[in-house]
Amino acid sequence: MKKVGIIGLGNMGLGMAQNILKAGFELTAYDVREQPLKEIAQSGARVAHSPREVGEHADVVFIMVLNGPQVKSVVTGKDGLLEGLKPGATIICTATIQRSETIEVAKIVAEKDIHLIDSPVSGGQPGAAQGTLTMMMAGPTAVVEDCQDVLDAVGKNIYHVGEEAGMGQTVKSALAALTGATYGGIFESLVLGTKAGIKPEVLCEVISTSMVGSALFKDTAKHIMDRRFKGAGACIQTMYKDLGNTLSMAKEYGVPMFTTSSAYHLFESGHSLNPEEDNWTIIKLLENITGAKVKKTAT
Repeated sequence: MKKVGIIGLGNMGLGMAQNILKAGFELTAYDVREQPLKEIAQSGARVAHSPREVGEHADVVFIMVLNGPQVKSVVTGKDGLLEGLKPGATIICTATIQRSETIEVAKIVAEKDIHLIDSPVSGGQPGAAQGTLTMMMAGPTAVVEDCQDVLDAVGKNIYHVGEEAGMGQTVKSALAALTGATYGGIFESLVLGTKAGIKPEVLCEVISTSMVGSALFKDTAKHIMDRRFKGAGACIQTMYKDLGNTLSMAKEYGVPMFTTSSAYHLFESGHSLNPEEDNWTIIKLLENITGAKVKKTAT
C-alpha cells in the first residue's frame, strides 16, 4: 500500500488527512501550526517537521495550502518536498491556485522525474470531513490511475479533466465564477425581499423549493438566518482569492466577466470588513446599507 503525505492541515486538509488514515494508508503530515499536528498525531499519523521530511516518507503527497506562493515554497523552498521525494513519486496539488502557477510547478517537478496531478477540489470543510469532495484532476492518465486508491479516500466525485497541468485549475476557475455570482444573487435576493416586508423564513422556504433552490442557497440561507458568520469552514478569504484567480485567467484569455467582476468586488468589500468570517458575512454589508436584517422573526 502506498505511503501518503499531506502538507497543510487547515479547514480542508485536516479532514482529508483523517480520511486518508481511515482508508488504511500510512500518513505523514506537516503544518506550520502545532495544534492540527497534535490532533492528527492522535489519529495515528507521523508528524513531520518540514515538507522535505514528508517527502522522505511518502510515495504520494497532497498539498493543501492557501495560494500559489505557498505551493511553490513547499515544493522548491529550503527543506522542501523536492529535497525529500524520490523519482517516480507523485504530488497531488489540491490547493486552488492560478493556472499559470500550477504549470510552473509542474515543469519544475518534472525535471526531477516527479509527477504532478493538478487537482483543485470543491465541497468545503464538510466535504473534506466526509470524504465526499469533488475533484477536478489534470495529469497523465497512467499517473491518475495509479493514484486512484488514494484519491478515493478523500473524494466522491472524481473527474479527470485533462492530461496537462493547469486544466484542473481552469475548471475550478470556471466553477468559482458561477459560485461567486450565485452568492451575490443570494445575498441581494434575501435583502430585497426582507426590506420589502417579506418574512425571511417565508422567503427562504419559497426559494428553497424553486428551481434555484440549490444546496448552496440552502446552506447559505441557514447560516444567515442563524446569524452564524464564522466557523463553518467557508472563510471569505478563500473565495475572494479564488475569484481573483478567475479574473486573472479571464484577462489572460480575453474573456469579459461582468457578473464575476461584480461578485469579486462584493467579496472584496466583505473581506475588508470581516476577513476572518465566512462568505455570508457579505449579507451584513447589504443589511447596513438598506437597514433590513435577514434573521428569524419572533413567533
